[in-house]
Amino acid sequence: MSCSEDIILFDLPGSKALNTARKLHIRRLYDVLQLCLLRQDFARARKAWAILVRCKEVHWKALWKTGVLLLDVSDYDFEQERETAKRVDYLSTMMLQQSQDKESILQELILRFIKAGKHRRALDELELYIPSPPYDTNPVLHLFAGLLCLYLSQGQQDTEHGTADHGEFNPGMLRDAQVFFERARILDPENEFASSWIEKIPSMSQQQNSSPRNSPDSDEEINIDDAEQRNKRMRR
Repeated sequence: MSCSEDIILFDLPGSKALNTARKLHIRRLYDVLQLCLLRQDFARARKAWAILVRCKEVHWKALWKTGVLLLDVSDYDFEQERETAKRVDYLSTMMLQQSQDKESILQELILRFIKAGKHRRALDELELYIPSPPYDTNPVLHLFAGLLCLYLSQGQQDTEHGTADHGEFNPGMLRDAQVFFERARILDPENEFASSWIEKIPSMSQQQNSSPRNSPDSDEEINIDDAEQRNKRMRR
């Protein structure tokens, strides 16, 4: 049976005619990689990937999603900080080398920061990129930024007393979230998710402004009442 008559299961990006035995073996190995991924046999998948990326015929940069997947199923996830750094380094490198996929790679990068609990870092990364093309016209990135602003605007947990104040919002972060959601709706007018948050944020801001902790009059009344009580005790 000739090379051209062999059945290939998966399409390898950038591959050409199977006119040599080497190219056929590479395609077979790529089939093995994909089958291992489908069967969740990640140990064998990593071995196949390690061979493929060393082949000059394989445009491995175009397969960056496969690389991210294999990093995500690493056997060493207990070292979360180290594994997060590896994923970030990999995706940052891909952003520099895969110009046509920059927006998708940035989305993956932001999701990795969020998964690691680095919400402030994720927002900083978005604010660095989305003012400039091509990111400035991507509604999904603006939605990510708006949601991160909403998350960071919430009251922080009091670890000393084991309590959390979820009724307080940072007004500056709420304003930033509003701006990002409005930009997302301009880019995608049919985006109901952005529209719903644009309608919701004013009520959240109003709740923040009407909070007793943020009312100067209420604070003054409390101080006056306390002073009167002290004076009464002194007169007694």
